[in-house]
Amino acid sequence: MPPRPSKTLTEAELRLMRLLWSMGECSVQDLVSALPADSKLAYTSILTTIRILENKGYVVHRQAGRAFLYSSRIAEHQAQQTEVRHVMNRFFGDSRERLMLAILGDGEVKEEELERLKQLIATAENSANNPPQNPVARPAPAEQNEGRQ
Repeated sequence: MPPRPSKTLTEAELRLMRLLWSMGECSVQDLVSALPADSKLAYTSILTTIRILENKGYVVHRQAGRAFLYSSRIAEHQAQQTEVRHVMNRFFGDSRERLMLAILGDGEVKEEELERLKQLIATAENSANNPPQNPVARPAPAEQNEGRQ
């Protein structure tokens, strides 16, 4: 039985996705031209990788004349969240706490990063303690009585 395709991005796929996120819709030739000289790939390699990304749901294409134009189907932020959830699930038993402890425990966290994390934690605490209210729209008393005469 063949291995199940991964929804996570390989390094080559991520490199092309970064180009798509920055360039927007483009052809394979545009991607070939945009790659830095030290990491050039053949046209066929890029085309194969783009097709893999399309099968994974990261990329869509449309035809313009004889060329296909490719664009990202998933925003960079969404892809980041998918990757973090994958790592959290795979290595940390789906525990945000264990993931954060691993990140903070490496001794390389800067003071500015800690301050930003504290702010984000405070915001998350406020959201958890004060869930948004969904008031049910009710007609005003005058509107209720208009139909009864």
